Amino acid sequence: MNKDSAVKHRTTRWLSAVLIALTVTPSFAATNSTKVFGWVEEGLIQPENISVKIKLDTGALTSSMDAKDLERFDKGGEQWVRFNVEVKDSQTGKMANASFERKVVRNVKVRGAGGAERRPVVLMQMCIGTRLYKEEFSLKDRGKMNYPVLIGRRTLQHVGAVDASRTFTMEPRCGKSGTKETN
Repeated sequence: MNKDSAVKHRTTRWLSAVLIALTVTPSFAATNSTKVFGWVEEGLIQPENISVKIKLDTGALTSSMDAKDLERFDKGGEQWVRFNVEVKDSQTGKMANASFERKVVRNVKVRGAGGAERRPVVLMQMCIGTRLYKEEFSLKDRGKMNYPVLIGRRTLQHVGAVDASRTFTMEPRCGKSGTKETN
């Protein structure tokens, strides 16, 4: 076998291995994963039980939640934040409003088209499917956005696979039978 034939043979074997890996891996992952979610789902902000449309965003690292009237304050020597969540309840179509006070877990610097800004990050509970997740959410007034809640990769790693061709694959049901999952 000459040198050109050997290189061609190795390249063909390598490409065959890559193609096998690409075709086998997704089906293997799908059989191991218990749930596959769409890129848009319905979730429940807990414990207030507010139904919201959530975008499962593989492009975002940290989850984000719409927060109005954001006010930082000191409580017992720790940084806290007070804010309102005003969203259209996806079940009733009525505006839902809930006030929250949460300890700031950390601050995150977010870069976008309008520049960079620092946002507080807090722990919030969100029901997705049949599981309750206590995860970190950065807070920002998202009133002009289509989705009041984005679920980022840090949370998605606990939730499951996302199929970009699907939406609203399961209703949130985190009653007594829902499994609690913490960060």
